[in-house]
Amino acid sequence: MQRLTLKQITWLKVIIHLAAFLPFLWILLSINQGWFSADPAKDIQHFTGRMTLKLLLATLAITPLVRYGKQPLLIRVRRLVGLWCFAWGTLHLLSYSFLELGINNLRLLGSELLSRPYLTLGIISWLILLLLAATSTRWSQRKLASKWQILHNGIYLVAILAPIHYLWSVKTFSPQPFIYVLIAAILLAFRYKKFRQWLS
Repeated sequence: MQRLTLKQITWLKVIIHLAAFLPFLWILLSINQGWFSADPAKDIQHFTGRMTLKLLLATLAITPLVRYGKQPLLIRVRRLVGLWCFAWGTLHLLSYSFLELGINNLRLLGSELLSRPYLTLGIISWLILLLLAATSTRWSQRKLASKWQILHNGIYLVAILAPIHYLWSVKTFSPQPFIYVLIAAILLAFRYKKFRQWLS
């Protein structure tokens, strides 16, 4: 397999930006055109949540592609995908806060997050993503040195909690959450050597 060049990586970054941003425009268009169901707040929450999960799984898929696909330059897009994952996770949180609770009931957010276990998993996942996004710069990497990698291994915890959050939040049976859980499990399985080292 031919290795990707720097020019191709640049174009890939452009494609990733478009793929991550255009769904947001689709949400705005859907609101304007009335394409959502009778409960658009729920539709937006689920859409933003699924986008977060897709980008999370894409982030996790990059390292195996680098290793087994022998594409070392592909690692340069991981931070970009991770930041978009955080951006969509933030939209997901905001959609719940403002569309579900309402701007006048934001004081209830804390109690809601603590009283509903699936929401607790969601906010823990978002807080970890926030920490990873805040420390994703090269300056942070140099400053934290060996601790940086330990910190950024937190993405594996998000890969466990976020799909469970989605599975737990769905009130009616749907195969979609199980698919996300399965893909996350497969991507985590690629790290079995790392996990085995932690346990030894």
